[in-house]
Amino acid sequence: MAIVHAFALPLALLAVVGLPAVVAALIFADELADRCFHWFADRRDSRRFRRAINRLDRAFEVDAPAHEVGPADLDRVDHPAIERIAADLRRLGDQRLSVAGRSRMWQDAVLEAYDDRLRLASRCLGVAEHLGDLDGVDLEIERVRVEGELQAAGLILPSPHAGPRQGSS
Repeated sequence: MAIVHAFALPLALLAVVGLPAVVAALIFADELADRCFHWFADRRDSRRFRRAINRLDRAFEVDAPAHEVGPADLDRVDHPAIERIAADLRRLGDQRLSVAGRSRMWQDAVLEAYDDRLRLASRCLGVAEHLGDLDGVDLEIERVRVEGELQAAGLILPSPHAGPRQGSS
């Protein structure tokens, strides 16, 4: 009987002290479960995105991702400044979108110059591009992809749906 009394007092104290913690755990269990569920879902989505990007890199055989470009590669003088390239891209982009009444030869020359500047900007910013390997619709898709990558890297290009630019006041 003394053993039962010896265990009863600590169990009673444990129940009194632990009861608020148990009640709080029951109240917040759904929030804790929700957080755990979202954490696992975010990790799963992150792994899926990484696998998809790796598959795309393998499909396009990307050799030098942007994070492997060193600062010394950006300081080379064998190309114009990135600001000049960006200005050329904006000018050629405007000309490319306003082809009404122009000859086919002029349109082809503008597209070739635009693609050349896209390649140069891609090299400067470490963006992988395959503009020289494609033609037709595939070339158009690659052009849009490279423009998006360059914009993501910080290059400001006008969108084709932006309309006329406003002058500074």
